[in-house]
Amino acid sequence: MSIINILKKAADNTKGNSPATKLRRKRFLIFKSLIALLPRPLSILDIGGTQIFWERMNFTEEPDVKIVLLNLFKVETTYKNLISVQGDARRIDAFTDQEFDVVFSNSVIEHVGGYYQQCQMAKEVKRVGKRYFIQTPNRFFPIEPHFLLPFFQFFPSGLKIFLVRHFDIGWYRRTSDKQKAAQLVNSIRLLTEKELKKLFPGANIYKEKLFGLTKSLIVYDG
Repeated sequence: MSIINILKKAADNTKGNSPATKLRRKRFLIFKSLIALLPRPLSILDIGGTQIFWERMNFTEEPDVKIVLLNLFKVETTYKNLISVQGDARRIDAFTDQEFDVVFSNSVIEHVGGYYQQCQMAKEVKRVGKRYFIQTPNRFFPIEPHFLLPFFQFFPSGLKIFLVRHFDIGWYRRTSDKQKAAQLVNSIRLLTEKELKKLFPGANIYKEKLFGLTKSLIVYDG
């Protein structure tokens, strides 16, 4: 399953006032505070971004702010300051070094492949952006955020595939095809705080809490 399909499915299942959206709005306030004093015009690259996200954050018509949405496939945009481009987070060939004031990304780096591919994305984020704000779910939060089962991320691969083939779990409908089930299971690799620090050395880490536990991690710098 591609990044864009995962994000579209999540957007379709996330209502405007759901707990997930409320958490994102709180997270976005942190982002806004970090960019508030940056000079305009301001350019933002949103890796894996969708128009509906920026609409829900009330940030679609900000003066002198250009937002480029980078996805494996182009997505629909209806605002003049939102631009959709096709590309791969692991190799962002379309843009030059330091082309963007800020690189922004919500829950994408865990979908780009294994640790090597995550290193590729991190390298590209630091290359094309003067600053960055990258969020990803915490591997050690007890509820896996995609399949919504306790400790699913620690299950053996065979058990994960069995569950995906026989049950509707989380955002996903069951699939009897073993190969597709394995592809889905292997398309998600959650990160730990230690790994995130290794990918973005010297950056700041913000821990997003839910019920006193770290639900997700935000790494930012610049």
